[in-house]
Amino acid sequence: MGIGQTKKIIKRFSRHKLGLIGGLVLLVLYFLVVFANLFAPYPYDQQNRTASFHPPTRPRFFDREGKFHLRPFVYKYVRKTDPETLERWFAPDYSVRYPLRFLVEGAPYKFLWLIPARLRLLGVEEPARLFLCGADVYGRDIFSRLIYGGRVSLSIGLVGVSISFTLGLLIGGIAGYFGGWVDVFLMRIGEVIMSFPGFYLLLTLRAVIPATLSSIAVYFLIVLILSFIGWAGLARIIRGMVLSIKEEEYVLGARAIGAGPLRIIVRHLLPNTLSYCLVAATLSIPGYILGESALSLLGLGINEPQASWGNMLAEARNIQSLVAAPWILTPGFLIFVTIMAFNFLGDGLRDAFDPKAKFIKPAV
Repeated sequence: MGIGQTKKIIKRFSRHKLGLIGGLVLLVLYFLVVFANLFAPYPYDQQNRTASFHPPTRPRFFDREGKFHLRPFVYKYVRKTDPETLERWFAPDYSVRYPLRFLVEGAPYKFLWLIPARLRLLGVEEPARLFLCGADVYGRDIFSRLIYGGRVSLSIGLVGVSISFTLGLLIGGIAGYFGGWVDVFLMRIGEVIMSFPGFYLLLTLRAVIPATLSSIAVYFLIVLILSFIGWAGLARIIRGMVLSIKEEEYVLGARAIGAGPLRIIVRHLLPNTLSYCLVAATLSIPGYILGESALSLLGLGINEPQASWGNMLAEARNIQSLVAAPWILTPGFLIFVTIMAFNFLGDGLRDAFDPKAKFIKPAV
């Protein structure tokens, strides 16, 4: 792809407003999860049983008397109980203001998984708590768990797509280049995988995995399962594209000078499918995010106390908890926003690479 063509692609993409918005939202989300230890006020597993279903803490500039304060502050919330009905709720204590502090020392962590550090971007002095999105049933800060959980939910799509698309490209390229019994054998395997309903196959494969595995092991197993399911659809499309371009002059020239089949496939055929693959990968990532979220929601994915957007939604299955604390649905909203952002970005890239082409989204 020449410099002139690249400039045209960038220019067309810059005109796609929804694509730009989707890309910006994803940049913000990935920036937050990479530096989760800095942006999260508390560790993802820090509990405070006295703050079960604590409502969101609202930073304020005006106190109860309407006086403006230049530095934002919060009030401490105290739990109250109705002596007659025994109904319990949280109410702000207006007697003391707790200023919002920046770059405060908190629980120790390793910055970028390497450098020991303690700084957190936001915090308040005890006994006040900074629950920007409220707290869950164990009194854990939902905002902090959202950021830490994003590391799982957002990375699993990228890693899964990387594996499945590598498999799909190689298998589809080999099937299209060699043809014959190789093509028939590889495509029949792909059709068998595609014939199973993806979600039920995902549940079946996960069910045979021991439930005692660590969260890290479960993470990689989910990635492998999603990748195993996702490569077949892409391989069929790549195979068709390779069939149409393998008789081009540059391919015949490479064959004439003695280039091997693998070199021709990797160096000459597959690069001509990358524009499609980039768009298809962007549109496929939401499927991986939903797959992990569904498994974790059902208790078959990432284990507690490790956070992921899916297992954070598990508490929302309890109607009483949902009525008492509607903010526990925040992970679902974040999943929706992320999926829409990926789809907007994929649409923008599709129109930028070839506004007249209709890309087919591979099945996951």
